Amino acid sequence: MTVGIRYDWQELEIRAIYNTSLLELIYQAASVHRQYHDPTKIQVCKLISIKTGGCPEDCSYCAQSSRYQTEVKPQALLEKETVVSIAQKAKETGVSRICMGAAWRQVRDNSQFEEVLEMVKDVTAMGLEVCCTLGMLTPNQAKRLEEAGLYAYNHNLDTSEEYYSTIITTRTYGDRLNTIENVRQTNVTVCSGGILGLGETVDDRIAMLQTLASLQPHPESVPINILSQVPGTPLENQPDVPIWDVVRMIATARIVMPGSDVRLSAGRARLSEVEQALCFMAGANSIFSSDDNKMLTVTTPCPDYDSDRQMLNLLGLQMRPPSQREEKAASPAFVG
Repeated sequence: MTVGIRYDWQELEIRAIYNTSLLELIYQAASVHRQYHDPTKIQVCKLISIKTGGCPEDCSYCAQSSRYQTEVKPQALLEKETVVSIAQKAKETGVSRICMGAAWRQVRDNSQFEEVLEMVKDVTAMGLEVCCTLGMLTPNQAKRLEEAGLYAYNHNLDTSEEYYSTIITTRTYGDRLNTIENVRQTNVTVCSGGILGLGETVDDRIAMLQTLASLQPHPESVPINILSQVPGTPLENQPDVPIWDVVRMIATARIVMPGSDVRLSAGRARLSEVEQALCFMAGANSIFSSDDNKMLTVTTPCPDYDSDRQMLNLLGLQMRPPSQREEKAASPAFVG
């Protein structure tokens, strides 16, 4: 199967892809993956919670919302030296991308933002890709992050526009798209995906992919998260997402956004090595790893560096080095 970069995917087309018989879907996605990416390379990322808890938003899945009683306790912004130390240890294990997350509704032009900019500068200077997820951004804030050397900005859509208000009421779908557009006015790449297991339908998943695949250019990074059911949140009793749904979502994302990195993100800890291998076959080419068995907070388990290295070795996969910004292009990049 050969596909080009398209921005006119219709929901009926995406639904047909999603509903393809599973083994054929994996084969098609693997073929597309090989057009655009080296299938032997997996990017390993580290997510650091630089400011934890106390968020005023009401995202129904989130352990960091101040509206819910969870085991996550609010913590102040980390010191820059702490963040740099964590990043250095991660780099020594082969991690090539550091993602820094702050539990903010939006970025404010204050001393804390200035501290984050310094973190971005210092971790970028280590030769790592740096991604931030800080909430909503103004155009000027996005520009300042670019000037600090930021490689990527994460702002997930989470789900479809139709289902969104069921999960979050404190900001709109349009707010999320506006932040993505503000990032697009800079040279910072976009990271945007969603979460499986929120109670959404297959139609919601397809609609979200259609929205992402309509962005020009596509997000360079598309995280596929599996809900971690956090006690104390409204979604604590949601059923687990079947692995087949995860594989279908990854494969469909790979086909409709072939040049993007598809990241197997939150929830990976519950998957076996065999299940993760299926995700890699279907087009996932990035994972999050950790030094403390948590992805962002204690409520989201994450495999550690050693176990991930063993898994990648078992599968004959290699850790991918950081990308060079000028090499990011929406065109076939690998022939093998």
